[in-house]
Amino acid sequence: MAKRQSFAALLGLAVLGLSSRCLPASRAVPAAAGADEARLGKVNFPNSCSPEAQPLIEKGVALLHSFQYQEAQQTFEELEKKDANCATAHWGKAMALDYQLWEFPDEKKMKEGHKEIAEAQKLDPTNPKEQGFEAAAAAFYQRKSKTTHTGHIEAYSSALRKLHSQFPDDVEVSSFYALSLVALAEADVDSLANRERAIAILEPLLEPYPDHPGVAHYLIHAADRPELAPEGLEAARRYAAIAPDSPHALHMPSHIFVRLGLWQDSIASNIAANASGARLAEMHKAESHYQTHALDFLSYSYLQSGQEAKAREVIAHMDHVVGASEKDKTDHRVYLEARTAVELHRWAEAAALEDPAVPKDQQDTTRWARAIGRARSGDLAGAALAVKQLAESVAERENRARKQGYPPANEKATDLREAEAWLAFANGKSEEALKELRAAAERQERNGGESTVVPAREMLADMLMELKRPSDALTEYRMVLKNAPNRFDGLLGAARAAQATGDTTGAQSFYAKLTEMCPSGADRPELAEAKTFVAKK
Repeated sequence: MAKRQSFAALLGLAVLGLSSRCLPASRAVPAAAGADEARLGKVNFPNSCSPEAQPLIEKGVALLHSFQYQEAQQTFEELEKKDANCATAHWGKAMALDYQLWEFPDEKKMKEGHKEIAEAQKLDPTNPKEQGFEAAAAAFYQRKSKTTHTGHIEAYSSALRKLHSQFPDDVEVSSFYALSLVALAEADVDSLANRERAIAILEPLLEPYPDHPGVAHYLIHAADRPELAPEGLEAARRYAAIAPDSPHALHMPSHIFVRLGLWQDSIASNIAANASGARLAEMHKAESHYQTHALDFLSYSYLQSGQEAKAREVIAHMDHVVGASEKDKTDHRVYLEARTAVELHRWAEAAALEDPAVPKDQQDTTRWARAIGRARSGDLAGAALAVKQLAESVAERENRARKQGYPPANEKATDLREAEAWLAFANGKSEEALKELRAAAERQERNGGESTVVPAREMLADMLMELKRPSDALTEYRMVLKNAPNRFDGLLGAARAAQATGDTTGAQSFYAKLTEMCPSGADRPELAEAKTFVAKK
């Protein structure tokens, strides 16, 4: 209980600093509103419903724009009771079933969505934009058994493209169309090109519609790749102030902050998001994942800013996530434990990790960390067993994804490649190991890479350092820092590599940067090395 209270106190302190640290002063989060005055931004959704229905429509659509699906569903159900002839109520209920960018609706939700859109179209709304949105939703919820997940998304986006060509200046049409392009990108359909198309639609809307939640939110998602992240920074600075009553809106800026290595901004963002998510979960208005997702980014940002104790406190807090099942708490806690051990290069800790009481396909991160930990500790037999177990988890994971309509890529999974590479290295097969890690790094970078993982290219650089090839390692560390600025181990590795090549000036620069980005209370032990070197100047 003491740890929980300590974390709660930390939440309060960080939220107080949110407006000054994450947001321009002119857009600071306002004082709390009343229960019926949710601060979710301003929308203007076209419809033919009664005047009395408009506040609920605006609230429901704003919630959709911030991916607050449970509360959006509740709002559109309330709307249906208030105006039985409002087609937008049925459209909204259908849209709240599709967790865009997160997961595809299961068969039950697809049937329910199809039914709701049919009800909406029966009401024959007169507004042409409203008709267009319903037609697009109908294209998504079409009942064609052989249509793939990607096919449904493509049909939806195609319908919105037609609507956008009719109404190119409408902010709602533009926003939802841009989101559909990001959804296509997430489905590996012209990923970079579709993100760039979405950015091209959304960026010109940021100034004319400064309080629109969808414009800022979707711009952040579109720019969530290393090479595009700077284009999402302005939206990231704005979004939390646009919709401060949405935990997802409080969290989303950290997707850009993490991409750009702005750790203190990310920390403040995710502490606020977790607190907001817990409050809504207690009110039965939001699922627990708004908390767990924020805590994932919070833990990562603490590690990158040298704050190990706080990162471990986040892990302990996973057992107190409001509304989460015991299975979900365990799943998220063991994931953070495994990632933390590898991030900190605590190989004995990683090697000792035991399989959690969750399905085998969800034991993959633990087995990945255990395999690497044992390989790097010299336990060849233990590493080989862990790699075999990881391969089983990956196969289970890919089989489950296949059954859910997500066919895996036609190449070896990155986590399995990394584990096999370190096993090969431990067995003296250096060239094979380097080849595997390089392939893993190239795949990550080709796909844009997850922002809160240990980069495979950083592992490649670490391996080159182990092989006494500091010049080659420095090249790789520099590339890591280009794609993931201010990563703690990227800077530390680059400093050590530069020092090993005799580049004292370069080492000084990397060590100085490492010390600058860590707050005074940072406790990762490697900081002593950096401070000692910087002091020699």
